[in-house]
Amino acid sequence: MGALKLVAVSAGLSRPSSTRLLADRLAEATARELAAADRKAEVEVVELRELAVDIANNLVTGFPSGALRAALDRVTGADGLIVVTPVFAASYSGLFKSFFDLVEPDALAGTPVLLAATGGTARHSLVVEHALRPLFTYLHALTLPTAVFAATDDWGAGADTYAGGLPARIERAGGEFARLLGTVAPVRGGDTGADEADGAGERGGAGERGGAGEAGELDDLDDVVPFERLLGKLS
Repeated sequence: MGALKLVAVSAGLSRPSSTRLLADRLAEATARELAAADRKAEVEVVELRELAVDIANNLVTGFPSGALRAALDRVTGADGLIVVTPVFAASYSGLFKSFFDLVEPDALAGTPVLLAATGGTARHSLVVEHALRPLFTYLHALTLPTAVFAATDDWGAGADTYAGGLPARIERAGGEFARLLGTVAPVRGGDTGADEADGAGERGGAGERGGAGEAGELDDLDDVVPFERLLGKLS
């Protein structure tokens, strides 16, 4: 079996960055778990900080630079994604959102994604659920139920070490993500045409079985019945 392509996307702005550090730790934990199962992983990191100007130019011109195009290709061609953003104003950063705004619709369909975020305080931890998860659900990605949030205190000597603290959470998420990668093959947007055609055929068959008259008209969801006709039937 070929090596799995694992891409970590970091939206950290500083250098060094706790966001990049968390992305690296999660990628290492996942690769380690895959290696234990005799699966090789090729890990790449996409630093959005280095692409900030290119992302802004693409948003206003519609044309990506070579470096941005290469980064988008790496992300959409990955077998698994680890995405990490700092929390800004109780949500993902603008840089993070702007990058994924450039991903083609359905390009991440079926792609396993591990969600993670960093912030100054644990009070921001729900950003993963109310901001990140809906975004990747919209992109039809397959998000791992377990996510990781790292507050500033999680990295210091005063970190909460209950149940192992942040290192244990990273290991757990990496292990679960590796198992998901070993069982799920990403479904690319271009691979769904046959299924859509089959679905269209099934819908057409159901419409034919509906018969003539009012039931037949309502079976075809593409036909909109004028409102005055509906009122006439009720009266």
